[in-house]
Amino acid sequence: MNLDKIEKIIPKERIHINAPMAKYTSFKIGGNAELLININTVEELQETLRILNEDNTKKFILGNGSNILVSDEGIKGVVLKIDIKKFEITEDKQKYTITLGAGCKLGETAYKLANKEIAGLEFASGIPGTIGGAIRMNAGAYGTEMKDIIKTITYVDRNGNIHKIKNQEAQFEYRNSIFCRNDDIIVECEIELNKGNKEEIQSKMQEYAKSRREKQPIEYPSAGSTFKRGKNFITAKLIDECGLKGYQIGDAQVSEKHAGFIINKGNATSKEVEELIEYVKKQVFEKFGEKIETEIEIIH
Repeated sequence: MNLDKIEKIIPKERIHINAPMAKYTSFKIGGNAELLININTVEELQETLRILNEDNTKKFILGNGSNILVSDEGIKGVVLKIDIKKFEITEDKQKYTITLGAGCKLGETAYKLANKEIAGLEFASGIPGTIGGAIRMNAGAYGTEMKDIIKTITYVDRNGNIHKIKNQEAQFEYRNSIFCRNDDIIVECEIELNKGNKEEIQSKMQEYAKSRREKQPIEYPSAGSTFKRGKNFITAKLIDECGLKGYQIGDAQVSEKHAGFIINKGNATSKEVEELIEYVKKQVFEKFGEKIETEIEIIH
């Protein structure tokens, strides 16, 4: 890769050689990325892609690193960390269109909107990801998903060209979208929300935060919910009924608080987490005949 060319468009302090991915993921696990670049604008992304495409450098797109497990060997090629920030509000008859950069954090955005008496993003206030990552995975909680509020999505393809699509074109499904199946990079979106009551919005967010503290192991590093919900079963319930709460391989543990989470008790390796995931899958299949799927993305 041509580092000299990249340094002409990205300040050196935002270019990290041999970046430890444990530092950039909520699991606090993973080897080094050959190169990690913090991308602050769409133009920077376009220019960087064009340079990397000249010699077909492998690229990996990173948001807040809250839904991934990076292998102990790290990531070959370049990690593009999307830190594009934008926050603009347009009001029309008690309805609001909010334009957000893909690098905006969900929680911070939800609280900003609450302060402006705009309701509808409360469900995401405790999700630790970025807007871009949440759209890609169609993140959701408490009966609402990103697909319910998205109006448009702007993305850059791998050649650096900008495109804009409407909600329906994103092919949203449970924890899935068209962006999970292509190489396009989300840079911005518009969401539609309504006027709300500040106290009611904040009360709902406090209630959700309390629920998370009580039911989820947020005191330990993890990648959030490890397994997807089953079509006709609650995955965490089956794992619990296999007696796996607290089961551990090295420092990777099935949470004692919520069986759907695998946590890092200290110095867990990616290998230990992957072994534990496979063990849990095997036990659930042997006992219930159900195949469970991971919600987190494993990066090799």
